[in-house]
Formats: sequence, structure tokens, C-alpha cells
Amino acid sequence: MKNILDCTAVELGKMIKNKEVTVMEAVEVTLNRIKEKEADYHSFITVMDEAAMIRAREVQTLIDEGKLTGPLAGVPVAIKDNMCTKGTLTTCASKMLHNFVPVYSATAVEKLESAGAIIIGKTNMDEFAMGSTTETSYYGVTKNPWNTEHVPGGSSGGSAAAVAGKECIFALGSDTGGSIRQPASYCGVVGLKPTYGTVSRYGLIAYGSSLDQIGPICKDVTDCATILEVIAGKDSKDSTSVDVETDYTSALVDDVKGMRIGIPTDYFGEGLDKEVKEAVLSAAKVLQKKGAIVEEFNLSLVDYAIPTYYTIATAEASSNLERFDGVKYGYRTGEYKGLHNMYKKTRSEGFGEEVKRRIMLGSFVLSSGYYDAYYLKALRVKALIKKAFDEAFQKYDVILGPVAPNVAPKLGESLKDPMKMYLSDIYTTSVNLAGLPGMSVPCGFSKSGMPIGLQLIGDCYKEKNIIRAAYAYEKERGSI
Repeated sequence: MKNILDCTAVELGKMIKNKEVTVMEAVEVTLNRIKEKEADYHSFITVMDEAAMIRAREVQTLIDEGKLTGPLAGVPVAIKDNMCTKGTLTTCASKMLHNFVPVYSATAVEKLESAGAIIIGKTNMDEFAMGSTTETSYYGVTKNPWNTEHVPGGSSGGSAAAVAGKECIFALGSDTGGSIRQPASYCGVVGLKPTYGTVSRYGLIAYGSSLDQIGPICKDVTDCATILEVIAGKDSKDSTSVDVETDYTSALVDDVKGMRIGIPTDYFGEGLDKEVKEAVLSAAKVLQKKGAIVEEFNLSLVDYAIPTYYTIATAEASSNLERFDGVKYGYRTGEYKGLHNMYKKTRSEGFGEEVKRRIMLGSFVLSSGYYDAYYLKALRVKALIKKAFDEAFQKYDVILGPVAPNVAPKLGESLKDPMKMYLSDIYTTSVNLAGLPGMSVPCGFSKSGMPIGLQLIGDCYKEKNIIRAAYAYEKERGSI
């Protein structure tokens, strides 16, 4: 029998269904692993030991009675700490929400629970999802399980590290500008950012409302497709959610004959690490050998993705984070004189440095005299980026490229230079600006032993194309 911690979600679900292992055993083994490794990785902010075991017994009864038959029934999952979980602390890794316990759960979380998945904890992240390394968390730094001297990426670094470190079977993350795909790449796991609107954002504490999207972080492509089937779909509580076809597992076919794959030459210029470039292009050759038609093309506008993204994202963040004022919930300063002083002191003390930086930048680009020069211009460039992708997808089924310019940097390196951290999102942000689906799949290692990720991008609501290409590549490459 395969070790529980080595199982994928689908494999463990089958073992539970076949009575080879109980839900309680699966949860207990996972919680023991967290106790063993959490001091090294710090993937979690909250571990739900008691609640998970109580729920495990309930789910086991439902499975035995034949009321829960789905592939995820009994499988332990970790949830990024910016998704509301009813009755459980939800902090966004910020002092501002150090005592916030929601009275409802996010729709994606509810759907997983309805499918029988067992929530074992809330994962660490960059504060309010602002960062690319999981070093801006109020609760401390998460470390990369491949090498604890390196970052796991961000902002969903806790979720990616938990999966890579076998502290959970799969996890949910959120992706505003690469926050699922980049940590998945750095941690050698699979991460999928769905098309905007495919998964409800209800209960996701907003960073950039027009960019945020919830998605799975898993051990393999099969898990990603299976989990997306569970969490996708229209939600009456989220007006931006869409009623989509959700039979993603039908795309798990080891066949890419005739599939048209485009490689943007713009993604392989200066700034891309040589080892990353070689690994990604080798992956393209694997798909070509399997019958895909691989061509290079000029995507253009890559240089504008980062300034456009940070202009729009910070503008939306400055608006979304206005609600954290010390009045209704969360942190409030101890001593103050009058309402305005309370606002000022609460926000000064409650928010971290990176969050303050982005709020100020967002307030600046929305301010009188600069709105047209920056924010409106960014919206126009966003439309041009979407148009460039639309033209590319008239010719190609999938776009293939790197996830990040380098492998995971060492702890502390990125915080010294915020601009360097922002530039690590150069290949991922345009996907969010255009609302497209994107996936990170492991495709090799650097000489230093750190994982390298391959990014596959699809047209809107064409997740099946990237799942099919990723599955075919994974079958050829094997498990890492």
C-alpha cells in the first residue's frame, strides 16, 4: 500500500473508498507530519487539529453510508488564509485581522467540504497577498521544503510549501498576478490559475478584484483537473462568476497530436536564467515529439505587463483595503484621540510595510491629476494585452513559456529590492490582466537542486487545452 503522504488526492480518495485506509488515519498521519515539519517549513498560520478529526469521523460515516462518493471524500486539504472559513481564524497573514473569525465560509471552501474534503488548516501567505516570497507575513517567513534557505514563492507560498513538504495532500491558493503558479514552480508542484470567473470569489478577501482567482495547488495534473471540477461554477453570491462546463477530467488524455503550441520569443530574452530557459525549451521539445506543432511567435507588450499590473492591482488594493479601519472588525489601536487619529494609528500599526507601499502607490495613481496619466492608461494597455493574446489564440491552442525568470531566491534577497521582487512576476501578470487560465508544471531542476516550472497558458475557458498538454507532458516526464 502506498504511503498516505505520498498519495495524490485522487489516489488517497480511492484508497479510502476501497477501505484500504480510513479518513481518520489519513487525517492523523497528515497532522503528525505537520507537527514533525512545521518548525522547519512554517507553512501554516492555523492548524485545525480537533476540528479536522471531528469532521473526519463525520465524513467516514457518510462514506460508509454511501452518501459521499466523490473522488475527494476524506482527503485532507489546506486553505490559504485569505479565504473565509466559518468559525476559524482568517488573518490574511496580517496583524490587521489577527482576531477575525468569519461567520461564513468562502464558496470554494464550502464546495470542497460538501465533496468530503477535510480542512486541516490555514496556510501562511504574503500579507493580504502582497508579495512574491511569503516573507511579508506578520506571522513569519515560510521556507521552501526543497531547501529551507530559499523562499517558497508567493503569495500562496504556504499552500505550495505544504503540498511540497507533504503536510497536506492538496491545497487552495489564490492568484492575482501569479500567486498560484509562481510558488508552485518554486516548490516543484502543479498549480492552476483558472479563467477569471470560473471559480467564485465569494469569501476571498480581496486584493485586486478584477484579477483575483482561486485555484488548486497539487501533486499532479490529474488532481488539478479533479479539484477544479469540484470548485468551479456559477455562484449567485459572486456576480463575476460564470456558468461553465466543468468536465475537466475528460481532458486527461495522453495525446497532443496536432495541438498548436506557441512559444513567445519575448519570454526568452534578457533576464531569463539560462537553466530555466533550457528546461522550458526541453519541455517544448517533449511535446513536439509527441505530435504537437510547436512554433515561435512575437507576443509583444511583455515589457508593459509589470507596470500595467502594478498600477491596476495597487489601485484596486487601495480601494479594497479601505474597509480595514479599526471600526467594524480586526485590529484597533490601543490609544487614540478622536476618530481620524484612530484610523491613522490603526492602519499604521495594523498594516505591514509592503501593504502600506502598495496602498500609497494605488492611492497615488487614482488621485486627482494622475488618474488619467496612470490608471486610465494602464486600463488601455490592459485591453491591448488582451487583444494580443486573442490574436495569438486564433493561431495557437496553448502558449508555452517560463513561470519565473529564476528559480526560488534565497531568503531575504527579494526584500532588499522590491523592484526585483515585482519583476519576478513578469511572465505571470499578463495572464491575470487578460483573465486567462494558466498552469505551472514541474519541468526540471537547476544545478543547485531547486525546481523549475513550465507555464502553459490557454484561451478563456479553455482549461481543457492546458490540462491536456500538461497531462501529456507529465506522462512523458514522470513524477519528480
